[in-house]
Amino acid sequence: MNGAHSLVRTLLNQGVDTCFANPGTSEMHFVAALDQIDGMRCVLGLQENVVTGMADGYARIAGRPACTLLHCGPGLANGLANLHNARRARAAIVNIVGDQATYHRPHDAPLTMDTSSLAHTVSGFVRSSSSAADVGRDAAAATQAARALPGQVATLILPSDTCWSEGGIVAEALPALPAAPLDPHSIETAARMLQSGRETLILLGGAGLLQPAQELAWRVAQATGATLMADFVCGQVARGQGRVPLARVPYVAEAARAALERFEQIILVAAKPPVSFFGYPGQPSIEYRAEAELQTLARGDQDVVVALQALIDELGAPPAAMPDPGPRPEVAHGAPTSEGLARTVAALMPENAILCEEAISYSRGLYDETYAAPAHDMLHLAGGAIGDGMPVATGAAVAGAGRRVINLQADGSAMYTIQSLWTQARERLPVTTVILNNRQYAILLGEYANVGATPGATAMQMLDLGNPDLGWIQLAEGMGVEAARAKTLEELADLMRASFGREGPFLIELMI
Repeated sequence: MNGAHSLVRTLLNQGVDTCFANPGTSEMHFVAALDQIDGMRCVLGLQENVVTGMADGYARIAGRPACTLLHCGPGLANGLANLHNARRARAAIVNIVGDQATYHRPHDAPLTMDTSSLAHTVSGFVRSSSSAADVGRDAAAATQAARALPGQVATLILPSDTCWSEGGIVAEALPALPAAPLDPHSIETAARMLQSGRETLILLGGAGLLQPAQELAWRVAQATGATLMADFVCGQVARGQGRVPLARVPYVAEAARAALERFEQIILVAAKPPVSFFGYPGQPSIEYRAEAELQTLARGDQDVVVALQALIDELGAPPAAMPDPGPRPEVAHGAPTSEGLARTVAALMPENAILCEEAISYSRGLYDETYAAPAHDMLHLAGGAIGDGMPVATGAAVAGAGRRVINLQADGSAMYTIQSLWTQARERLPVTTVILNNRQYAILLGEYANVGATPGATAMQMLDLGNPDLGWIQLAEGMGVEAARAKTLEELADLMRASFGREGPFLIELMI
């Protein structure tokens, strides 16, 4: 058995049965092994940042890792932005990165680079195999590391001779790594803070935003009068009927400071203290009161459900009914607005949909207007590197086993990974993409104003996407995805209804 065969069999033993791939010459023995061994679903992406973004979206919905197949260091470099986003979203991914044969490395061939150093920038685990006999063991260790709480990127670098050489050994599944132990003092301190009568925020992140933890956090809040909020930096939030109507810390630093100003105490549940995305002249980096008391109840590598239950026990908090968000919204009418778009999506989305949001400047109405939508999962751009919406939606659809995915997608960031549409068509995935076409990088116009400047002709040349216009209908159809344009919310609603009845993908260009 060669190393490549031991790799595939080991991954399958570890429960990794999906591979998002863009292979090259150094990975052909792995490709051959995938062809010869049953059990691995292989999904081709036409650019590595699509591949890594798909693996991210898959992990968020499946709750377990897929693997990627990337071609040497430059292939990893192409996928780095969405691996950065995956790291911030706490997604479990196993990267398989080909490399020069061990004996060929000293010759400094054109594709040779310091792949390991590059991998360390986004990975919690990095290993380079040195022989075929090591590949199975190293793959098992990488998968175990990827699945460790709260989920992380693990990168395995495979020189090509470790794959073609005989002597591969299949590794059995390794047990899941245990969660880090909870600190009883943290639970006791959080309980005292909640009983103090001071204005207290419980800030949820990571697994704290999934339904089991939300229900427990709601129980704590109802018993103590604390406020619940979602961290802005989050990959997945359970939302809609039967879930807590959480507000999210705003993106804009001034709005975030206004939202957090009243809190004297902040209890962190798999979240970090909120800071602004960027530094601005004369403005603080932190978004909460400087004198606020902060307490971590549970880190991301700890079991937040166990921590919240321990806090309930410490407080003696009684059961609490989940809030009623009220009736489902009706379809909005007229010219598109952020709020109208959100209301229309909430009115029409199927039960158990996945809402993948990279709306950027057009996302402000989403939370307020979708509280009463059917139960759904919302996936966010967690790391700020734009271009994850379309591939994350694609990977989520692969994991979703027929669940409808709705991708609200800004036009500028869509162009980073537009090749995702081709994979959606190839795999016949149930993805409805709504392109929000304002013909500009609107978020950057806002940031330009934040630094006290007014864009002139040169700046606008770098922020405008309307010269020439992007032909979204033609772009989608050229990749095998049917598409149509909407200029009103009524037209959008009609197209969305029609798309939900299709088996494959559909793109709607919404003119905003």
